[in-house]
Formats: sequence, C-alpha cells, structure tokens
Amino acid sequence: MAVPTHEAVAASPTIVHDSSLGKKDINQVERVLSMEDEKVDHINYDRIDDEVAKYANATSDVVITEEENRRLKRLVDKRVLPVMVFTYFLQALDKGTMSFTSIMGIRDDIPVLKDNHYWGWLTTCIYIAVLVVEYPTNWTIQRVPIAKYLGFNILAWSTVLCCHALCFSFPALVSIRTLLGIFEAVCQPAFLIMSSIWYKREEQAQVVTYWYMMNGAQQICGGLLAYAFSQIRHPSYKPNPGNAAIRSWQAIFITYGMISFCWGLFVLYWLPDSPMRAKCFSEEDKKLLVERVRSNQTGLQNKKFRSYQLKEALLDPQTYCYMLIQICTTIPTSGLGAFYQIIIKGLSFSVLETQLLAMVLGAVIIATLMGSAWMTKKWNQNLITMGVFLIPSFIGTIVIMTVKNTNTGTRAGLLISYWIVFTFWAAQGLGMSMLTRNVGGQTKKSVCITMNFLAWCGGNAAGPQIFFNGDAPRYRKALSIHLGCYSFLVLVIIFLRFNLTMRNKKKDAEFGTEVNTTHGFDDLTDRENPNFRYVY
Repeated sequence: MAVPTHEAVAASPTIVHDSSLGKKDINQVERVLSMEDEKVDHINYDRIDDEVAKYANATSDVVITEEENRRLKRLVDKRVLPVMVFTYFLQALDKGTMSFTSIMGIRDDIPVLKDNHYWGWLTTCIYIAVLVVEYPTNWTIQRVPIAKYLGFNILAWSTVLCCHALCFSFPALVSIRTLLGIFEAVCQPAFLIMSSIWYKREEQAQVVTYWYMMNGAQQICGGLLAYAFSQIRHPSYKPNPGNAAIRSWQAIFITYGMISFCWGLFVLYWLPDSPMRAKCFSEEDKKLLVERVRSNQTGLQNKKFRSYQLKEALLDPQTYCYMLIQICTTIPTSGLGAFYQIIIKGLSFSVLETQLLAMVLGAVIIATLMGSAWMTKKWNQNLITMGVFLIPSFIGTIVIMTVKNTNTGTRAGLLISYWIVFTFWAAQGLGMSMLTRNVGGQTKKSVCITMNFLAWCGGNAAGPQIFFNGDAPRYRKALSIHLGCYSFLVLVIIFLRFNLTMRNKKKDAEFGTEVNTTHGFDDLTDRENPNFRYVY
C-alpha cells in the first residue's frame, strides 16, 4: 500500500491564499497553518485546481510501491481503457463505413458519386467540420465532465449515422456527413486528455496505441461485416437483384448507428469523468490515483485560462512539429483510406476479394502500431522509431508507382506494396502520444492539442482531393505527393529530436538532473517547470 510520509495525505491542509506573495519564489507561495509544514516545499494552492487540491497531497512525499502501482493501473485498465478502445473502434467503423459502401451500390443509387471529385468530398467535408469545431470542442472538454460530454456526442453521431440511410442525393449526403464530423470531433482530443489524467507518462504511448490501433481493427471487422451486408440484395441491385426491403448500404448504416447509440448509453453510465469524480473507486484510491500521475509534471486538471501559456504555445517550435507530423501522415492516410476499395478493385480483384482484403490491411495497421509501441517502450526512442517505420512506406510507394500490373505475380506484389505503405501510421500515433507527454500547463496543452487536430483535419480534408479521375487506377500523382510528405516528415523528425535534446541538456545544466515532483499539479508549462524533461 502507499505509505504517506506526511499527515497531509489524509486530508487537504487549511490553506491561506495571499495574492501579495505572487512575486516571490514559487516554492514560497503556498502556506499552511502548521509551523512544521511551513518549512516544507508544498504545491502552490493558488495555481492548483480546487478539485485536484482535495485529493492531492501538499508535498510529493506519498510513496506508491510497485505492487500498489500495478493494482491502481489495473483499476484504470478495467474501467477506462476498454471504453476508450471500443469507442474509438466504433468511431473509426462509423466513419470508415462510407469506403466500404463504395462498392455496395451507393454509387449506382447516387450516380454523381461515380465522379471521384464528389466522392472525395464525402470524406473532406467531415474534416472541414472537425476543423471548425475543434477549438470549441477542446475548450468544452477542459470545462465540463468529460465522460458525460463524450457520451452525449456518441448518442448524437449514432443518430446521424442512421440518417445516412435516408440520403439519395449528394447535398443530403454531404450535409449528414458534415454533422457526423461535428459530433465525432470529440474522440481524439478527449482520449488524449483522458490518457494524460489516468496514466503515467511512460504508459501513455502504449495507451494511445491501444485505442488508435482500432483504425486497423475496424478494417478487419469492417471488411468482414461489409461482405455480410453485401449479401442483402434489393430489387435495384445489379447484376443480381433480390427481394430485400432496403439496400445493403442502408442496412449497414442503420445497424452501426443503433449499436453506437446503445454504447453511448453505456458510456454515460460506466465511465468516470476524472480520478477525483470516480464514484466507482474508494476515497483512498482516488487520492492514490491522483498521486500516481503527479510525476507526469503536465498537470491533471485546471479550468483557468492563462494567457501567457497561449503565447508560449504559439511560440514553441515543438507545437508546429507535432502539427507537421499530423499533416505529413494524414494526407496519405485519408486519401488511401477513402479510395482503398476503389484502388484494390482497380487491381482486378472482385467485390468479395476487395472486401476481404481490407482485413489484411487492418492487420498491417495493428502490427505497425503495436510494433512501434513495443520499440518505443524497449528502447525509449520515439522519433527514431518513427523514422524506422517510414522506410517501408517509401519502398511500397515507389513499387506501386513503377511496377506494371501485368500478371498474377505482379498483382500480388503490388497488393503487398500497398499494404506496407501504411507503416507510416506509427508516426501519427507516436506524434499524438508525444504531445500529451511533452506539453505542460493546461492552457498550453489545450492550445497545442487544438492546433494539432487542426493540422490533422487539414491533412485529412486535403488527402482525398489529390486523387484525380484521369490518374486512376494507379494514382501516380497522388503517390508522388505522398512521397513528398514522407520526405518532409524525415526532416521534421530530425529537427524535433535535436530541439528536445538541447532543451533537456540546457535544463540539466541550469537546474541539475535531480527531479522534484512537488509542483507537478501547479499548472506550470513544460518550459517554466525546472523539473520537466522532454521525451524524444
């Protein structure tokens, strides 16, 4: 069990706030009434969130043993992690369903969608919507019960997904896809925040990987389910009409929407908003869960807006490096995702083969994300791992652009090359996890996450637009742009590693290598906290 070395762990001390002390050294700002405690370094109660202050010890003296740490992590893994993982799976499945329906008759029922320009807009409009609502969403997440807000958005997007079945025109479909993007915008920023408040810094890369690899899981399950739904044959279905009351693409939207709605109700019931509000845990466990993440040095929760942190976020080079990582990976991701079924079918595979081959792509994505997380944990090298996983992307893209599809052997080779291109996903997942671990201060973190997802949305919105009608089925122009993205990403990785290494060396020289976690909840930015060290 945790062994408190200070009586303050039992209850928060009585605090005297004195604004006149603001100019003094940070270690002297907070005061407790006990004369004995007055000589000890305490957290700054003028900066810490009131809700966190009820559970955080006044000092960093609470010792959590390895056994206790594992027990607490198991509590979180059972309560929080499954919700993040399955919610992201549903979100990816719901968003990716349009790709599967591309060869299920929807393009015949809405003929304008046979034009790649219009088809691409069904993906682009989602990310434009996310782009517009990203900052309001992040602002809201910082100030409302995050679990309740997540549950509400799941209910909303599941309802919108069901409405896809009613759309038989391009304007209607674009409108409903835009609404889907608005409500699904909550997922990634909410999960990044949840990963940082429930998990220790060294655990976050794996946690982010667990829920982010559901993009691969939806490809596996989505391909199998899409094949099953393809067996529904409406009288309008060509070439083999049937007697079904609804079309196969309508059935898949309605089914997925109903499943997501039921899950949203469960999330509202099951998921706690924060360690401090987790009624499912004892009061003692709440205190220990709070203390467990103190060493992150990135804060836990703070609703106060600090303008200097906004300025620091805008002037910090690492903010733009994380944005560039997202742009360089999402341009290829969204384009290849939106046109995956079309590209594979263009290699002369049947509808059934195309749907089932999507399962292999999902396995590649999962293997990539799990492999990168394993390498990061083993060697503690995030940016080098990103670079290693870019190598297959270069090779696969070049092969697709240069090798002609002349026989069964070359077709198999092109298919394998197409799959290994997706190893660049490692950079996308690791980039997100580095942001949560390397940015301190709640206002700064909120701004950085917002800007990160603005870049994510911009890349996803642009990706499908570079696939031109006359370039089918190999899409060499789009793949040339992808090669440019990979090349630029290598330069970003080199710069970011150099920059973060220099920052750590500068802090070590100025403050020493000993780390004090007392002020881990004081809402200090990574730059102003002398005890903060960057991971790279």
